[in-house]
Amino acid sequence: MEISDQLLCLFSAEVRAEDDRYVVEVPRREVETGSIEADGIYRVALIASDEAASGSEASVEPTTTPVDEPQPPVESGEVRYVEVEDIGKQGDGIARVERGYVIIVPNTEVGERVKIEVREVKSNFAVGDVVE
Repeated sequence: MEISDQLLCLFSAEVRAEDDRYVVEVPRREVETGSIEADGIYRVALIASDEAASGSEASVEPTTTPVDEPQPPVESGEVRYVEVEDIGKQGDGIARVERGYVIIVPNTEVGERVKIEVREVKSNFAVGDVVE
């Protein structure tokens, strides 16, 4: 799948029914980090999850993760914008995303906002490479 250079943010969300419409919530961090503005108008693309893309009826249902097994909020190959908040002991940039999950971003400095591709995902951290 080709990702547009105009991509401002990328996140996972569920579609939920609300009165006479359906709603997809944008995470607060996307507005707070400057990716988008609260009153802006944007084009939205919805991409099927791996389960929904397989075509089986059972996979179309929303999936939940057991409370005792939280999953990392990122996936290998995912592209997103992050802000480097700190520098680790070995000199790599550290960004935090949902639930305080850490993404290590080599060759960055505090305050940089960079587009990364997640290269490696572990249960408590990920490593991402700057792509732009």
